[in-house]
Order: sequence, then C-alpha cells, then structure tokens
Amino acid sequence: MPKPPLEDDLEETNVERAVRPNPWQRLKGWLRAHHLTLMTLPDTPHSIALGSAVGMFFGFTPLFGLKTLLSITVAWLFRSNKIAAVITVTLHDLLLPFVPAMFFWQYRMGMWALYGRVPQRPGFRHVALRDYMEWTTFLTVGRPLLVGSLFFAVPAALIVYFGLRGLLIRSRAKRSGTESPSAPEEP
Repeated sequence: MPKPPLEDDLEETNVERAVRPNPWQRLKGWLRAHHLTLMTLPDTPHSIALGSAVGMFFGFTPLFGLKTLLSITVAWLFRSNKIAAVITVTLHDLLLPFVPAMFFWQYRMGMWALYGRVPQRPGFRHVALRDYMEWTTFLTVGRPLLVGSLFFAVPAALIVYFGLRGLLIRSRAKRSGTESPSAPEEP
C-alpha cells in the first residue's frame, strides 16, 4: 500500500508547479528569444527584413515540406538573410490552428481569381485523403489554393519587410546613439 504524501512533499510539488511556466509564458519566451535573434543578426536591415519577408511569403503557401527549403533558396537568390527567412517561416507555423480557415479562404479566393466564380461548396470536401497524392488533385484543389495563397502571402510579406526594416533601423540607431535629435523645445 502506498504511503500518503508528507506535507513537505505536497509543498514541494506545489512550488514546482508554480515555478514551471505555463504554455503562454513559454510561447512568449520563445517569441522574445527569436525576436532578439532577428534584431541582433549581423547583417543590414534590408537583408534581414527581406529574408523575413521571404519566409513570411512561403509560410502562407500550401507547399508542405517545401516551405523552409524554398525560403532558404529564394533568400539565397535575393542575397537576403537566410537565417531570418528560416526563423520567420518557422514563426508562421504558430498559425497552425488557423490553417483550415486560411486554406478555406485561400481556396475560395483562388477559385475566384482563376475562374471568376466562388463555389458554394468547396471542392476539397469531395477528395479522399489518398487522392491528395495524385497530380490531378493538384490541378483541381491545389492550383486554386496556391493562387489564393498569394492574396495572403504578398501583403503579409510587404508588411513584414517594411515593418521589420523600420524597426531594425530605429533599433540600431538607438543602440549606436546616432538617432536624429528631436526638435529643440521652446521656452
């Protein structure tokens, strides 16, 4: 028969629980660490921001398994920061709970862009899981999904590029002390 826990053991387990961070705290810490990684990369603000924009662009595409490889390749071709591209495409995976809704809207927008109509019932409801491995499925479901992802990917990449570039320029100017002086105050 197991012995009942002692009061000291109970207090110790409660302290351990209080010290262990909850999932939101761990997520915030992970984001803070990667934010600092992006901010301290030894490269130009343009290169880091462009790498992050490339990563964000490929994060919205439905190319599972190829997102990271494509972001590294395109970042290399554009001579932007590959580490920033990988970090950003990985950060985009935090949106994983919203992927079904994103794919639904990407499909609808892709159908509208390709065929000028939005279907009442999405075509991917009628596709069995084994059919996703066939090329004909790519033409019926994948092409509208890929085209529709551009409606999300391009604006997100632009926002990330200009936002992060401005943030990096301002942050580095503050660190080096070369920030432009503000207007003198009037007496």
